[in-house]
Amino acid sequence: MKADFESCTFGDDGRIPNSSLPVALYHGALGEDAGAAGYEQRFAGHGWLGAWRDGIFGFHHFHSTAHEALGIAAGEAEVMLGGPQGRRFHLRRGDVVVLPAGTGHCNLGSSADFLVVGAYPNGMKWDLRRGDPAERDEVLTNIARVPLPDQDPVLGVDGALLELWRAAP
Repeated sequence: MKADFESCTFGDDGRIPNSSLPVALYHGALGEDAGAAGYEQRFAGHGWLGAWRDGIFGFHHFHSTAHEALGIAAGEAEVMLGGPQGRRFHLRRGDVVVLPAGTGHCNLGSSADFLVVGAYPNGMKWDLRRGDPAERDEVLTNIARVPLPDQDPVLGVDGALLELWRAAP
């Protein structure tokens, strides 16, 4: 199945740092029948490890120590990316969103069967941040240290993510 690809960037709002690296969205990336195991296998096959199954927190947050791939294995949700002043996205079964370290995300509402598979390049360890001003210097330092992944979590070495992120400022 061929996925529709889009990307977008979000500026630092003073609390949510976001990233100069674009968010990548693959709509219909794995098809509706992939299930959670299909996402886990695809991500792991491209070096995105540490997979988990759950939802997306209903509060604005970001990770300063890892990039994150989120595969929508079931259901659908309205998700805000980029923090409170960001942009709403409707994600549904089959979609994948790849968030560079520092990118805010929040579940605004989801179906009862909403299920996400998350993973991190090379199994990077993630943290949970909410934009506390006292942590700002630390999170900016952390984000600057996060390396680019070796592969796109959906398409591997030929994926659009690598080219997109290498070209970013």
